[in-house]
Amino acid sequence: MAVTFNDLGSAAGLKKLDEYLLTRSYISGYQASKDDITVYAALSGAPSSSYVNVSRWYKHIDALLRISGVSEEGCGVTVEGFAPAEAVATPPVADSKAAAAEDDDDDDVDLFGEETEEEKKAAEERAAAVKASGKKKESGKSSVLLDIKPWDDETDMKKLEEAVRSVKMEGLLWGASKLVPVGYGIKKLQIMMTIVDDLVSVDTLIEEHLTVEPINEYVQSCDIVAFNKI
Repeated sequence: MAVTFNDLGSAAGLKKLDEYLLTRSYISGYQASKDDITVYAALSGAPSSSYVNVSRWYKHIDALLRISGVSEEGCGVTVEGFAPAEAVATPPVADSKAAAAEDDDDDDVDLFGEETEEEKKAAEERAAAVKASGKKKESGKSSVLLDIKPWDDETDMKKLEEAVRSVKMEGLLWGASKLVPVGYGIKKLQIMMTIVDDLVSVDTLIEEHLTVEPINEYVQSCDIVAFNKI
């Protein structure tokens, strides 16, 4: 059953979440799931220790993301006022209708008549289109959480995030982000993204885009915190 939380940036929102987690270890179910990642990303940072249950849960999820990641789907959660990384749009329904229409065309072929060169060519084109459509549908998507660290405490984190989001690739969609304290006044950027697996390589994105000029003026390093199939 889907769960809804309101304004987790306010004391009232955190209090409700704290009460919710009083008898629960996770947002839904009996193990960490994408529901936990959604709520985790909606928080601006580690909650105050006065919210005992939220603080316990946050530290646990933070540790899981650093060590092993989270792969369970969850039951679905909504955080009002917060927009998680959106899935890349799926191919339009019109494509499937066109494929169905093509199948209907096949039914009209005279099975006992001699096939002309034009009919052969049309059949080959339909087969190629159906095959290509099938490949598109099989292409998977993944939700990825990145840790992006600056050079020092003087790095302009707003410009760092703008530089990161300026990277545009087919199959890449940037999502929610937040700044997380590291120590000595330094903060790192945690940012979620959704990728189409066949179009985007995370390693290539990091090595050839996020850690090279001109972005490396702000970015010292970039690490994968969590990688989950959608």
